[in-house]
Amino acid sequence: MSLFRRKNIPLLGVDISSTSVKLLELVRSGGRYRVESYAVEPLPPNSIMEKNITDAQLVGEAIGRAVKKSGTRTRTAACAVAGSSVITKVISMPANLNNEELEGRIQIEADQYIPYSLDEISLDFSVLGPSSSEPDRVDILLAASRIDNIDVRVAALEAGGLQAKVVDVEAFALENAISLLGTQARPVSNPHIVAIMDVGATASTLSVLEDSKVIYTREQLFGGRLLTDEIQRRYGLSYEEAGLAKRQGGLPDNYGPEVLRPFMESMAQEINRALQFFYSSSQVGTVDHIVIAGGCASIAGIDTLVQSKIDTPVSIANPFANMTAAARVRAEALSNDAPALMIACGLALRSFD
Repeated sequence: MSLFRRKNIPLLGVDISSTSVKLLELVRSGGRYRVESYAVEPLPPNSIMEKNITDAQLVGEAIGRAVKKSGTRTRTAACAVAGSSVITKVISMPANLNNEELEGRIQIEADQYIPYSLDEISLDFSVLGPSSSEPDRVDILLAASRIDNIDVRVAALEAGGLQAKVVDVEAFALENAISLLGTQARPVSNPHIVAIMDVGATASTLSVLEDSKVIYTREQLFGGRLLTDEIQRRYGLSYEEAGLAKRQGGLPDNYGPEVLRPFMESMAQEINRALQFFYSSSQVGTVDHIVIAGGCASIAGIDTLVQSKIDTPVSIANPFANMTAAARVRAEALSNDAPALMIACGLALRSFD
């Protein structure tokens, strides 16, 4: 299973997050992308625990529902493993080796860099380019993940009627999608350092990119489930009813000032805290632009609030700002879901490698 290999086949981007499956299909015509199909399907409780699939069959059934809902006919897919389950390392190798020779040399030397037995891992590599310190050598990015992390995702896709062709790393998929953000109405205009805060249901991940390459990631326990739990507690709703009310509205008048606003303030604090951790552990400089992604990025006004607290330009992730959409794709739903589809989008872009 490949973390990096180029396939040149149509691929569905399938992002399996802690609470849902997000499926996206892109086509390219005349240099522009079009959203051909997409779907978001909730996952049954406890089918994912701490980013690990605990029940491949249940996840597969959700993938199958997403495939049916999207209307896609494509059955080949790219998915991703969480960065926390991947070991990456940059090494250097002689520049005169071809790919086959590189592969053989890396297989021989990999046990120096990977703290697992080679028969327990899936290993891949990508040539980054000439080494800055040694002109006769090239830098190689190694990525390794335990085989069971790969196999359970492949099994879930198969249970959903899909064939896994690429297994990527979430951080690399995010890196792939960031290139699409420069065409937004509020552009990420040639920044040197961009921070993407992906606020999901149970966890938030800060990824910092320098010149479009991920240089730092950190996860912290904060997510939209805290808001759902508070709605559930305050208004006596079931978890499902609270989640639906959060998305569709219809809550009492005090919801905005007494429940939503305190959550937004907490979210701004968490983003600021994540940035302070980055600054304390890095010497690369100040973040030029913050992009908020994930389901919580859809909260109206969150970008303005964060910008007022941090005094750095902030925008909401929308990788589809410069894309068209097929007739069967509901534009309003896609716009609402766009911030949560960054990883799915980065995976779907693997079709065009």
